[in-house]
Amino acid sequence: MFGGLCAPLEAQDSETDIDALIAETMSLNGAITYLEGDAPGLILGVVSGDTFTVQGFGETERGNGIEPDGDTVFRVGSITKVFAGEMLAHGVARSEVAFTDPVAPLLPGRLGEAASKHPSIRLIDLATHAGGLPREVPRDAAPMADPFQTITHDAFAGWLEENTLNFRPGTSIAYSNFGFDLLSAALSTAGGAAYPDLLASRITGPLGMTDTAFVPTDSMERRIMSGHAPNGEPLPTVPTGTVITGSGGLYSTANDLLRWMRWHLDDGAPDAEARFLDHGVYVQRSDMETVWSMDESGRMDGMGLGWVAMKATADHPFFFQKSGALQGQMSYIAFAPGHEVGVFATINQFDFEAARDMTEAANEILFSLSGF
Repeated sequence: MFGGLCAPLEAQDSETDIDALIAETMSLNGAITYLEGDAPGLILGVVSGDTFTVQGFGETERGNGIEPDGDTVFRVGSITKVFAGEMLAHGVARSEVAFTDPVAPLLPGRLGEAASKHPSIRLIDLATHAGGLPREVPRDAAPMADPFQTITHDAFAGWLEENTLNFRPGTSIAYSNFGFDLLSAALSTAGGAAYPDLLASRITGPLGMTDTAFVPTDSMERRIMSGHAPNGEPLPTVPTGTVITGSGGLYSTANDLLRWMRWHLDDGAPDAEARFLDHGVYVQRSDMETVWSMDESGRMDGMGLGWVAMKATADHPFFFQKSGALQGQMSYIAFAPGHEVGVFATINQFDFEAARDMTEAANEILFSLSGF
């Protein structure tokens, strides 16, 4: 849909020219994506070298007349998983855990006892969706005002006690929210603190990501972008709870996510060992017996720590990407570490066709800024 809209941005006279071209490219791709979709609002963000650019389109809630910007707060959904992957990298860099450690000894109480029935599940299996676990654990219905309250460690333990794994860990890949919530619980034990506190001390705090949290502050709540159902009705802002911290509970802003991507792209930034570990590709698709539910934003070539790895082709560079959707918000993030370029996009309605267009537009910008 966007072929030909973005030519490679190279051989410019000055950094200012590059910045202007980035803004122009974002404006064009963003406007087309917004106008062709039904979502009330769209945010696009780009980091290229030291340049951060954010553009908002539409409204933070249908009919409110407030245009989103870089400080607009939204749920990132499953992009939370790549934060959990980085937290694993920090744990390994600090010698708190090893990638090949079994998860069971790191899980508390009944959950750890239940996981001990499956001793072959390792931390690296959870971080690469290779643990043999289902996408979700069956649970009781919950009220619309608190839809995640029945996602509990007891429900996780019940599944582990009563079921066999879907496949031998490390032999196949199947997308699993369950697995990433086990991962965050294990990392909490290894780090000796509540997982949100560890995340704040190791990632969001050092990078000044003051608008990234599991529970929005009063300031964040005043800037929240409302998600919308497929029929266009706004969805309520609901509690995240304490369990889905690995799979999907974070709130953030485009500005914070660009700060985070800048860390990924800056070889001179602190915590170099964690970054190096976080940029590894630990599972190759060609080595797996089967791959399920991993190709939503492009055909997965390999798995990093939550990141979907896309090998270089004649049309694009090697890059990592991840999508997320929760409570009427759909997002996409990607970066090309060899080109110091990253992109982010989000819409505030469950609209899968619009989300595909958004992803395509973001990728066009990423590829163009990488010289493709």
